[in-house]
Amino acid sequence: MTTIAKDILEYNNAQTAADKAICNLLSREICKNLPEAENKIWHRHPVWFLDGNPTAGYSKQKAGIRLMFWSGADFEEEKLSVRGEKFKDASLFYNSVDEINTEELKRWLGKSREIQWDYKNIVKRKGILERLK
Repeated sequence: MTTIAKDILEYNNAQTAADKAICNLLSREICKNLPEAENKIWHRHPVWFLDGNPTAGYSKQKAGIRLMFWSGADFEEEKLSVRGEKFKDASLFYNSVDEINTEELKRWLGKSREIQWDYKNIVKRKGILERLK
């Protein structure tokens, strides 16, 4: 399993008790199911990268802890209902650690490895996304 980056642990520890529990579970599960992914704070929140491409991450928002998959719109998963408008991201919100179904999360993380759009080169391509996998 990949080690959780120190700055992600600091991010998690800065949350309220309920949000910290959510963040700790998400970070452990993401590292366990994407062991090859690099993890770091990116744009002020935890993100996991496969070959330099952002894949999964989470952030504290008013509605709760938002779990996001950069290519999640193509996962065909009903629960990943919060979709971005310009890109291929999809996400959902958690307000309690009890809401997290680790089997679902494992399936989504598997899909995040198999279905990827090239965010790494989006600036070079002037905002155009290309499918990698």
